[in-house]
Amino acid sequence: MKIEIFDNADLAAQKAADFIASEARHVVALRGRFILAVSGGRTPWKMLRALADKDVPWEGMHILQVDERIAPEGDSERNMTHIRGNLLLHSPLPFENIHAMKVNEDDPEAGADSYAGTIRDLAGPQAIIDLIHLGLGADGHTASLIPGDPVLNLTGKDVAATGIYQGRRRLTLTYPIINRARKIMWLITGSEKNEMFQRFLSGDISVPAGRISQEQAIIIADKEAAGK
Repeated sequence: MKIEIFDNADLAAQKAADFIASEARHVVALRGRFILAVSGGRTPWKMLRALADKDVPWEGMHILQVDERIAPEGDSERNMTHIRGNLLLHSPLPFENIHAMKVNEDDPEAGADSYAGTIRDLAGPQAIIDLIHLGLGADGHTASLIPGDPVLNLTGKDVAATGIYQGRRRLTLTYPIINRARKIMWLITGSEKNEMFQRFLSGDISVPAGRISQEQAIIIADKEAAGK
């Protein structure tokens, strides 16, 4: 695991964008396709806006979602609303290369299964994603792997529907597919993350984020999140 600490969230977002662009160039040259799964959050939206201005082989890049709220199309709470607003509208990324989670299905579990199929179509039958971007919540959650949610114990599904968290059910990638990723990039900013950041680094598996593999991880954080 590699850790890089920056003075503020804006610099961390720029570094994360640089890292994604570098990985995209390398993987497209190697395999012809780069599959990135992104999480939500204020700093990640800055990251995606910065990425839009980078030298990226856009035709070969595909964007998946790590998680998404079950909310109407275009809702400001939807991560996809911000992915489109910060990346798609400012870059040559083909519209069809953004793959939205199926949160408008009548049955969320059916939507989860359908999205797992989308991932297999892109990433092969083993569903190995090139790079997964994750954040860290002040309660220790990552993706929508929330403390106490039954989804934490799933081993046979790559995408699942959660219970209600902060007023919404969600779809989320699960531990098995996240831990199969070729690389994981954490972007962690803000002083409210400091306690959980320390517990995560110590390998505390009582924290949902602590159950993510650290072997293939890079952590990009600001000084507020990192603390001492």
